[in-house]
Amino acid sequence: MTDYLLVAQIVVALALIIVLTLQVKGGGLGGIFGQPDSVYRTRRGAEKSLFRFTIGLTVLFIAICILVVVII
Repeated sequence: MTDYLLVAQIVVALALIIVLTLQVKGGGLGGIFGQPDSVYRTRRGAEKSLFRFTIGLTVLFIAICILVVVII
């Protein structure tokens, strides 16, 4: 049982790293050309889905970590 949890923990951690690197960081190239950083941007479409998927993976990772600590 613990072996499966440890493998699941590694898989979820790798997926979380990949999803975090795919997210948009800051304002992109707009900051270079003088666009102010205080502009409010809403997440739309794929970016919103990616954000929610990141939250789900984070909750799953924390739950697996707690399970591993309790079982071992």
